[in-house]
Amino acid sequence: MRPERFRRLRAVLTRRQPDLTVLMDRVHKSHNFSAILRNCDSVGVLETHVVVPDGALDLHHGTSAGTKKWVNVVYHRGVKTAIEHLKGRGFTVLAAHPSEDALDYREVDYTRPTAITMGAELHGVSPEGLELADELVSIPMRGMVHSLNVSVASSLLLFEAARQRSAAGMYETSRLPPAVFSERLFEWAYPSLARTRRAEGRPYPQLGPDGDILPD
Repeated sequence: MRPERFRRLRAVLTRRQPDLTVLMDRVHKSHNFSAILRNCDSVGVLETHVVVPDGALDLHHGTSAGTKKWVNVVYHRGVKTAIEHLKGRGFTVLAAHPSEDALDYREVDYTRPTAITMGAELHGVSPEGLELADELVSIPMRGMVHSLNVSVASSLLLFEAARQRSAAGMYETSRLPPAVFSERLFEWAYPSLARTRRAEGRPYPQLGPDGDILPD
């Protein structure tokens, strides 16, 4: 582990937002799934949530750019279970939906714990997901098309969230508990060793300031 690489990993992890996430409600196209994951990494999302569509869903490697290494993905069997899980953790659940009663996405407070629900390309967020959401948000459209591609729409919402959070100073210091920060940093720096330690039921070793592994 080069010290420069370790310092970059630590700096990126410092900016991770544990209370900003995206819930993908049966997003079925792999390139959209991968692009949304890349958007999440770009604004510092720590983990995403996915309701898996019928059939398998794989990352599109040309779009994801390896982001699954940096953004944890939590899978759920249904949207009701996923939203109940997020609300139980204190998240306000938004659903992106182009309806007349939806709020302009720029009028929403993203500095509170926020989960943004995005739906599949054709059908959008499921009826159940819309019913369970706390608020509906939309991106104003001034042309003939009804909505944007789901990955493009997610990028607009996420970067508005990042803008608000940056203005509020939420990227300046780590917002992760120290133990979680140390654990995630080790997994990023030494993924193979982390897997071995977990399989053996052994704790991770401590790391020095330049990423060197200290003796147990």
